[in-house]
Amino acid sequence: MYAIIETGGKQYKVQEGDSIRIEKLDLVEGDAVTFDKVLLLSNEDGISAGKPYLEGVTVDAVVEAQGKAKKIIVFKFKPKIDYRRKQGHRQPYTQVKIEKIVG
Repeated sequence: MYAIIETGGKQYKVQEGDSIRIEKLDLVEGDAVTFDKVLLLSNEDGISAGKPYLEGVTVDAVVEAQGKAKKIIVFKFKPKIDYRRKQGHRQPYTQVKIEKIVG
């Protein structure tokens, strides 16, 4: 059984027991979170797709950690005019563990 959920403007394929990194949520470790924007559900009965979301289907998860991803370097350069800009960025994330898919 798996589901496709939407959170933070992105879509994720999840199964029970999965641990995924999503866009940062303002929660602390150990908090429960419910995703109700379920786009697709696949189980033993077949595949159900929403228009755009499925009603009555939710995905329950628990926050495992809050953190930042690895640093990326943003380097801007224009030749012949002495223009160079170096900037680093670390994207914050929330790591959640999928407990169960209800629906």
